[in-house]
Amino acid sequence: MAKTTDIRVIATKLFFLPVKTRIPLKFGTETLTHVTCARTELTIRSSNGDNATGWGETPLSVQWVWPSTLPYEAREQTLKEFCIYLSKAWSEFDNVGHPIEIGHDFQQIELPKLLNSFNKSQPLREPMPWLAALVCCSLFDIALHDAFGKALEIPTYKTYSNIHINRDLEHFLETAAKSDATFTGKFPNEFLVSSPPVTMQAWHLVGGLDLLEKNELTGDEPDDGYPVLLEDWIQTDGLTCLKIKLRGNDDSWDYNRLIKIGNIAKDNEVLWLSADFNCTVTDPNYVNEILDRLMIDHPKIFAMILYVEQPFPYELESNCIDVHSVSARKPLFLDESAHNWQLIRLGRELGWTGVALKTCKTQTGAILSACWAKAHGMALMVQDLTNPMLAQIPHMHLAAQTGTIMGIETNSMQFYPAASIAEEKIHPGIYKRRNGRVNLKTLDGPGFGYRIEKIECTLPEPTTVYGNAS
Repeated sequence: MAKTTDIRVIATKLFFLPVKTRIPLKFGTETLTHVTCARTELTIRSSNGDNATGWGETPLSVQWVWPSTLPYEAREQTLKEFCIYLSKAWSEFDNVGHPIEIGHDFQQIELPKLLNSFNKSQPLREPMPWLAALVCCSLFDIALHDAFGKALEIPTYKTYSNIHINRDLEHFLETAAKSDATFTGKFPNEFLVSSPPVTMQAWHLVGGLDLLEKNELTGDEPDDGYPVLLEDWIQTDGLTCLKIKLRGNDDSWDYNRLIKIGNIAKDNEVLWLSADFNCTVTDPNYVNEILDRLMIDHPKIFAMILYVEQPFPYELESNCIDVHSVSARKPLFLDESAHNWQLIRLGRELGWTGVALKTCKTQTGAILSACWAKAHGMALMVQDLTNPMLAQIPHMHLAAQTGTIMGIETNSMQFYPAASIAEEKIHPGIYKRRNGRVNLKTLDGPGFGYRIEKIECTLPEPTTVYGNAS
């Protein structure tokens, strides 16, 4: 039965915001030196005829969403064109309901058709992948959730109950075979944290090109007041958690990188490490042998590894690798593979034990995935797409509200801190890490609590304007 709070989308505006890195960030075989953030202002209309606007933003991280030998510029331009394509589609999507219902229906019904049609029209020799489509879609979906909270003048996460949602989780999710879990009569709020933390431990990414020691300095490093060497970052921000990017195709390099960073971590009282093998591993023994060597030769470093992240190709359905042997050694988290709850279900069958959520795969998808994973006893983490500016805020909420194995990954202050200076003035606690933690106390307004009216940021003219917000 329809709710009096039901809404529909009536208009969108799309902006592209270029950002340059202060130091390079390596993704697999590619290196990120700049990124375009896609931002939208989305307008909704409630059943009583009132309008409200919401904001969403996602960095179009080309190397992560679309690994390929195609030129970077061609892939980036294709992503931007698809964002434009989606901006129009969202403005014309006339489904009515709660943002989770609208977002789910758009992703299940419209997005596959739109991606197929778009790919057929493109001259590139390779189609844009589904993960890229999700990332392009995510800014509109995030803005939808923000607008709904603002329309009701309450935080977005207070809207995830039967008071505002028409359909229970059974309409969106199915349980695993031989599971006692049930979604009948249940709503997302029942799987969220009852008292979300105000502060969380911050994970720092150690990229494959990141400098570790003074002898690695070349003199070309940025002189902008921010640290360069890992030890300086640890001391400056009080870090206690490090995520280590590995190659996944060079076991000697990966093993030695873990030891080198692990020793720096021990010397600086870091508590936890995670190992990200970069989606390139095809044989579980690759990971097992590295972990086993660490356990024997460097037991302290082995003990510090809290979990292992996505060693295996993210096309899970075409790479159904049994990974129980890896998860028997360390918790094993899906990241790139976790496009939706169906793939999480498959991952669980194959031996994965945890899920790394990202807002860039849509807010709706992240919430539904969190519900499915928690109902089936899987641990959660919230991973960063190096989110600057507005993109950082829903990211922070997701970690606090869903509950993670340990804090949240935060990378934008390492790679492009200057991009978020305007937002930092209003929300200093989420753009600077103090004593190894981030602080969410300023995110207390309606929607996601952006307080966008206080952020002194001049946007360019919108790339597109669709619909009628009047």
